[in-house]
Amino acid sequence: MSTASLLALALAGLMLVTFPGLCAGTAAAHRPAAKCQPSGSLEGPSTGHVCGECCKPGHVYPTYRCSPPVTASTRAVMTLNNFEDGGDGGDPSECDGKYHLNTEPVVALSTGWYNHGKRCGRQIRINAKGRSVLAKVVDECDTLHGCDKPHAFQPPCPHNIVDASQAVWNALGITGDEVGDYPITWSDA
Repeated sequence: MSTASLLALALAGLMLVTFPGLCAGTAAAHRPAAKCQPSGSLEGPSTGHVCGECCKPGHVYPTYRCSPPVTASTRAVMTLNNFEDGGDGGDPSECDGKYHLNTEPVVALSTGWYNHGKRCGRQIRINAKGRSVLAKVVDECDTLHGCDKPHAFQPPCPHNIVDASQAVWNALGITGDEVGDYPITWSDA
């Protein structure tokens, strides 16, 4: 093999290693977008606030500035939130400064999906167990802050949470022991 052929072959190999997407049909060309990684951490308080879901003293919680991309079928974890005055949601909803009845189909979205309030008042479609329900975005499930009174002494939310009222759970037919961290898909309605 000539020097020119070896040089061309080496250059082609270097190009494929440097730019794997150039080779159509490779796994690298079809690699999913980068996942949302923690952007920092938050340490729990030095003394504990007594509640089942409160921050634990000395525990370190990851924080996120991002959420996975929204698609026609965005994977998420649905959690239960009480949006009423005195409920586990803490302060009134970010979008409208109000509390909401648990009979209303409302949700809080992780910070990245909440998108600085750009989804406030909009409907999202939540799918689980072969059912679908529309719910109104009224709050942020804060992924950057927590373990303090404004956040009901709870840790920051994970980056993929749809925190839903009891009405949403009921509409999806999820009851009893199934209520908790439940896998769902959602999309903008």
